[in-house]
Amino acid sequence: MTKLIYAGIMSLDGYTADADGKFDWSMPDEEVHSFVNDLERPIGTYLYGRRMYEVMSAWEDMSLSEEPPVMRDYAEIWRAAEKIVYSTSLESPSTAKTRLEREFDAGAIRALKESSEQDMSIGGTVLAAQAIKAGLVDEFCLFLTPVVVGGGKQFLPDGVGLTLELLDEHRFGNGVVYLRYAKRA
Repeated sequence: MTKLIYAGIMSLDGYTADADGKFDWSMPDEEVHSFVNDLERPIGTYLYGRRMYEVMSAWEDMSLSEEPPVMRDYAEIWRAAEKIVYSTSLESPSTAKTRLEREFDAGAIRALKESSEQDMSIGGTVLAAQAIKAGLVDEFCLFLTPVVVGGGKQFLPDGVGLTLELLDEHRFGNGVVYLRYAKRA
């Protein structure tokens, strides 16, 4: 069975966006971006909430000719993967290899995990919270950014307790720290 991985860049105080919805403080430098690319390379399917999908869909047709190779590499990785968007308000997907689901269905995601040949990633705090609460997330990959934003959109949901096992860690030159955990049974 494949793994469902929840990965994201967050502030030291646990937020993916500040109280104003901004996340410019989280932009990875080339070293971190290259590391993220290597983590994303084996992902076969991305599960997104609507807002995360709308942010990520920029990779579909972004002009990358003037961008560094690490960004062009990520665009190729992202474009090659299947995408499932969970939304009640999105009329239709704007990207290739994308299907729309109107509601979160834990059973359908479990079945997808059992039938998939490649790992899956989940993005968007609201959707991820549903998957975490349903016990579907197998691994958590955190990129802790050396900034405290004081509030905003939490990376992890309230009301959920988990015991995790540290699988990997890495420190970057810009002060970002990567932590990879597996959910213990």
